[in-house]
Parts: sequence; structure tokens; C-alpha cells
Amino acid sequence: MQSQKIRIRLKAFDYKLIDQSAAEIVDTAKRTGAVVRGPVPLPTRFQRFDVLRSP
Repeated sequence: MQSQKIRIRLKAFDYKLIDQSAAEIVDTAKRTGAVVRGPVPLPTRFQRFDVLRSP
């Protein structure tokens, strides 16, 4: 039987909200008997913008 994988990527500004949501997803997956590996924290993405300063 072929195993199925699911990957979920969460984004939020508030880290507490991400932790709470990830814990709820992991608990639900464990209750269904799934094998859980994670959550795996990903590096923080920075967006940099160039600003033209002219007089």
C-alpha cells in the first residue's frame, strides 16, 4: 500500500497563533492514527525594499 503524505505550511504575524494552530493540527492527526513528524520551524523570510531618496 502506498503511503500518503501531507505538508502544511502556516504563515502568521503572531508566533503564538502559529504554535497554537500547529499543536491543534498535530493533536488531530495523532487522534486519527497518523504518523506525525513535526512541526518543523522554517527560517524567517525577510522582505527588503529599496527606497529612492532624492531631494
